[in-house]
Amino acid sequence: MAGGVELGSVSTGFRSIFFMLTPNESSFEKVEDVPQYVEQATPFFIVLMVLELVVGVLKTGAPVVTISDGLTSVSAGMISRLPTLLMRSCELSAYLYVWNHYHLVELPWDSAWTWWLTFLGVDFCYYWLHRFAHEVAILWAAHQVHHSSEYYNLSTALRQSLTQQLTSWLFYMPLALVLPPSVFAVHIQLNLLYQFWIHTELIRDLGPLEWIFNTPKHHRVHHGRNLYCIDKNYGGILIIWDRLFGTFASETDKVIYGLVFPIRTFEILYVQLHYYLYLWKKSKTYKTIIHKLATFSNGPSWRPGKPRLGDHVNNPKVTGKEVPHDPSWSMPLQVYVVVHFLLVLGTYHELIENKTMLSQLTLLGMTCYVLLTLTSLGFIIDQRPRAAVLEMLRCVVMVTLHRYSCIKPFLPLLAVPTEAFVSLSLLYWALQSCSQLLSIKKKAA
Repeated sequence: MAGGVELGSVSTGFRSIFFMLTPNESSFEKVEDVPQYVEQATPFFIVLMVLELVVGVLKTGAPVVTISDGLTSVSAGMISRLPTLLMRSCELSAYLYVWNHYHLVELPWDSAWTWWLTFLGVDFCYYWLHRFAHEVAILWAAHQVHHSSEYYNLSTALRQSLTQQLTSWLFYMPLALVLPPSVFAVHIQLNLLYQFWIHTELIRDLGPLEWIFNTPKHHRVHHGRNLYCIDKNYGGILIIWDRLFGTFASETDKVIYGLVFPIRTFEILYVQLHYYLYLWKKSKTYKTIIHKLATFSNGPSWRPGKPRLGDHVNNPKVTGKEVPHDPSWSMPLQVYVVVHFLLVLGTYHELIENKTMLSQLTLLGMTCYVLLTLTSLGFIIDQRPRAAVLEMLRCVVMVTLHRYSCIKPFLPLLAVPTEAFVSLSLLYWALQSCSQLLSIKKKAA
């Protein structure tokens, strides 16, 4: 019986990625009974990413993802889930509150009609959530994280925002007036999971399905910075909303991925938060309060005298020959970063799995350690002069946490050679940087 349950869980986890669950098997009376479909599907994320990597190499002779970009995408996904350690998702919490206090009708939770109505409702609301996230600058500040990669592969799907959930719940509240929370809790997960597999260049065309469903072909356009791609194809599972509301665009020219103004860094907190700082600085350049507020409420490219959504006159021209940013770094450092990323991934998994058994202080401490590690590894990938100091600090913290058994050990013998290796390597970069600065000053003199 246990084996059957486990096998069923595996099957459910895989099929949930492709929205292949039936109403009968995914309808529940209480929110507490709804499975964690995202967690069940996580192993399949890894399997599919490895499969994409292998097929990509066989098909094109080159990997579809780089170490620097792939680790940054997975790091963003890890960070986006950290708030769940301290609270239930904002979307579900707000939904439950509105349902408990203001719902108008109570549709049966075990009805197939309710299940399909919720599917349409969640996908419709997601369309508008996604559209507003592109058309309102303060919302774009959160969503731009997902568009910051200059590559397009399955790991890009994991590049999620830490702050988007703070506002996304607003768009689902009308559903709470009529649709049971347990059914909503299913579809909010399935809608997210479906969007994983469409982040690939290996699937070119799905024929008649392209008319109704969001597909890799349609979503590639959404991630492009070509002029014809900008602010198009917002759909989650269905593409019919874009066709209805005039935001659909077909894939024509070669799609160049990433932000209009690429940030060219792998420092994870900067990737997550830099646009908020940009908006604040931009608002300070205006004198009137109307213009200052409009900086946050209008489109990202808005300027005084422009339409609400701005225009794309100042966008860098896309030629089709752009090469994604990838640092030139040694193989030993790549191995070092990958090893320590896998170690902190293990710590992160332990943290998520045991969150109900850990004290708030331990949760906070381990969360800070995960953030410190991901930040430090980003500094190393960017080859910043301060990376050596930050990494030495992180190694000290890692050894301390192990010594006091706050985290399960991950080969503690690595701690000393790790610190020595990275310190010597990054000290070499620091000396190089200093010598370059001195030579520049001598030339200027």
